[in-house]
Amino acid sequence: MLIRIENIADYVGREVTLQGWVYARTGKGKLHFVQLRDGTGTVQCVAFQKEAPEAVFETARQLTQESAVAVTGTVRADERAPGVPGGYEVGVADIQLLQAVEEYPITPKEHGVEFLLDRRHLWIRSSRQWAILRVRATIMRAIRAWLHENGFVEISTPIITPAAAEGTSTLFEIDYFGQRAFLAQTGQLYNEANIAAFGKVYCFGPTFRAEKSKTRRHLTEFWMVEPEIAHCDLSQLLEIEEQFVSHIVQTCLRERAAELALLQRDLSHLENIAPPFARITYDEAIERLQALQAQCDDPEQKALLEIEWGSDFGAPHETALTEMFTGPVFVTHYPAAVKAFYMTLVEDRPEVCYSADLLAPEGYGEIIGGSERIHEHATLLERIRAHDLPRENYGWYLDLRKYGSVPHSGFGLGVERTVAWICGIEHIRETSPYPRMLNRSTP
Repeated sequence: MLIRIENIADYVGREVTLQGWVYARTGKGKLHFVQLRDGTGTVQCVAFQKEAPEAVFETARQLTQESAVAVTGTVRADERAPGVPGGYEVGVADIQLLQAVEEYPITPKEHGVEFLLDRRHLWIRSSRQWAILRVRATIMRAIRAWLHENGFVEISTPIITPAAAEGTSTLFEIDYFGQRAFLAQTGQLYNEANIAAFGKVYCFGPTFRAEKSKTRRHLTEFWMVEPEIAHCDLSQLLEIEEQFVSHIVQTCLRERAAELALLQRDLSHLENIAPPFARITYDEAIERLQALQAQCDDPEQKALLEIEWGSDFGAPHETALTEMFTGPVFVTHYPAAVKAFYMTLVEDRPEVCYSADLLAPEGYGEIIGGSERIHEHATLLERIRAHDLPRENYGWYLDLRKYGSVPHSGFGLGVERTVAWICGIEHIRETSPYPRMLNRSTP
C-alpha cells in the first residue's frame, strides 16, 4: 500500500510502501538506519540483516544521501524513533533503488551561507529549509482562508505598472516596447479601484523594491497580501489586522507544531497572540525612545537609539519599542513626510497622517503597513503635486475620486517577514524558496 509519511500513524502494524529520498543513513554490521523523506515528513526505516533478504540488506547498506528509493515494510510505533512525525519507524522488507546519487554537494558538515545559496535548489531539501517553507505555505493558505471567510474577493493586480506607489527611488524600471514601465511595488492603487466593484478585496503576489539594502529584513522581491476595504477608517482597520494576524499565528501553531519544533521555535512567544494588540502613537513612540536613549549607558547603543520627531524608525528603534510590550504593537499617526502620498492627513494636524505599522515582537520589526486613503479628488491631486509625481500617470487613479468615492482603508502584510517571525529565523533569506537580494538573482 503506497502512503505518505505524514499519514504513517494510521498504518501501525500494516505493510506499506514509501517513495522518497534518502536523507541520511547510519549503522553498521547487522543493522542500518535509513532516514527517508518524501516531502510530507521523514521517517526512520530499519534494515535488520536477520529480517531483510540478503539483496535488500546489501542495498540498504550502500544507500547514499539523496538517492531515490521506494521502501516497503511494516510500520511500528516506537517513541524513540526520530522523524516528522516522530515515534514511528518502518521495518524494511524491500527496497527499490530508483537512482543512486554520487557525491551529493551538501553534506552533513558545516557549509557557508553563500555556498548554500548558490545551491538553493538543493538546500531546500534540508530539514530546516523544508520546515520553514512548510510553515510559509501554511501562512499563505491561512491568509487566503481568513480573507475568504470574511468576505474579501481576491483580484489579481498588474506586475507591470506605469507609475510609482511607494516612492520613485525604489523602482525597477523596464523597457515596455519603447515605453518606461516598472515592476510593481504594490497592487494597492488598483485595489482602490476594485473596492468600488466588490467592497472588500485583496491582491496577493510578488512585489519589487530596488532597495540597495543588505539588512536581514530586506529582499528585492517579496510576496505581499494587500486587503482594501470600502467604508473603513483606521480604527476599524486595526481591528481587522489584529484578527487577521492572530488567525495566521494560531493556524501555524495548530497545523505546523512539528515543523516549529524542528526549528526549535519557542512557542511561548506565539501562543498568546490574540486581539487586542497594544497601540501607541508615533508621538508616544518618539517620547519612549528618547527617554530610553537618555537612560542608556552604552555609547554604541545610545547612538543607535538616537531619533528626532519626523524621522522614520530603523531596526534598532522598532526592536526597542517591541521590547516594551509582550506582543505585537501598532504604531499609529506617523508624520506624513515619511509615508506615501495617498495617506489621509489628520484634519487638525496635517503634518501627521492616519497610518499604522504593526511591529512584530522579538525584534522582527514591521510586518504590516496600512492607512486610511485620501478619497477627495482635490486633496489627492494636491498630494501628487507635493510629491512631484507626474499627473499623467495617475489620471485613472484620480478618476476614482470623481465617481462614487468613499472613505476607505487598506494594508499590506509582507509574507517573508511574517514567516521569519513565526519561525524565529534570524535572516529573511531563508523565508523565500529562491531569495532575491542586492547581490543575488540566481538560482
